Amino acid sequence: MLTQERVETVPFLDLPAQHRALRSELEAALERVLDRCNFCSGDEVAGFEKSFAEWLGVKHCVGVNSGTSALHLALIAAGVGLGDEVITVPMTFVATTWAISYVGARPVFVDVDLETRTMNAEQVERRITPRTKAIVPVHLYGQPADMKELLDISRRRGIPLIEDAAQAHGATYRGRPVGAMGQSGCFSFYPGKNLGACGEGGAVVTDDDDLARRMRALRDHAQSRRYHHEEVGFNYRMDGFQGAVLSVKLKYLEDWNDSRRQLAARYQRLLEDLPLEVPVEAPGRRHVWHLFVVLHPERDALQRGLQSRGVQTGLHYPVPVHLQTAYKHLYHQVGDFPVAERIGRECLTLPMFPSMTWSQQDQVVEALHEVLGEIG
Repeated sequence: MLTQERVETVPFLDLPAQHRALRSELEAALERVLDRCNFCSGDEVAGFEKSFAEWLGVKHCVGVNSGTSALHLALIAAGVGLGDEVITVPMTFVATTWAISYVGARPVFVDVDLETRTMNAEQVERRITPRTKAIVPVHLYGQPADMKELLDISRRRGIPLIEDAAQAHGATYRGRPVGAMGQSGCFSFYPGKNLGACGEGGAVVTDDDDLARRMRALRDHAQSRRYHHEEVGFNYRMDGFQGAVLSVKLKYLEDWNDSRRQLAARYQRLLEDLPLEVPVEAPGRRHVWHLFVVLHPERDALQRGLQSRGVQTGLHYPVPVHLQTAYKHLYHQVGDFPVAERIGRECLTLPMFPSMTWSQQDQVVEALHEVLGEIG
């Protein structure tokens, strides 16, 4: 029986454990960067780009300094600009829409599906206007969006589809890797991601030679050759240390994803009798469980109760983008996107990381039983 005096804590994420296991490999990789002094892009970044592209089965990977920058470059390369519209979802981390705003376009939202928490493809068609220049689905929490329907719309209407795969490294849709199906796919390597750097990092992947060439130039001040700039560019280069770290970690990503999938399946079994809405893996999709997000109407009380029992949790995401103050100029109101709003009110993210033990998971489940019993 757990008590409020129990001092053992189940962390939300245990990056120190991951890095302890890889310390010698990581140190050797970082020493190579120090020895060669390739701190900005360089051989280690190029090596990671090649490995990541091969791993996904795409022609090009363009390493950048963040997932946000990856989305920004993908939209520019797709020709999205001032006054255009981009269809996306309100239930996402706000970086998805930051990138749309950076190019001067307007985010146009469609709600998410309650079961998958990803873009409701049935709503997309009626939001398309002559100003629609891109569709950006988000593979939220590691679950692939409904890519068949979305790709059909993209091809039929001639609108580029850009995948936000920031949380879905290794996820697949009907056997195809996410990020490799649209015109381009954008990844974040923020430290807590399934594939995380030791700092910031991101990448755009594509099979289009011209898009890749332009994005490579744009990330490096739009240099066609040194000190020659054909358009306004950006300092979005991935640094050499992050390329080295990611090359080490990529070798372990499949094993880590398998561990996450086993933990998620065990959570689903252990929580099936509790009054929680537990996430599922949709048919034909390989979920990689970046986050394990349950729903409960008394979310705040549930979170406090778990915290008092040594279980750390997160909220992803409590305020949907359409209700953020930064987007008040879009004049959205409560009730515009009811599924996203319900997820925002009720979401609670349970601990999930590859090195999580069954004992730690049992502690989470036992705490949930106790707190839910108290809440009634």
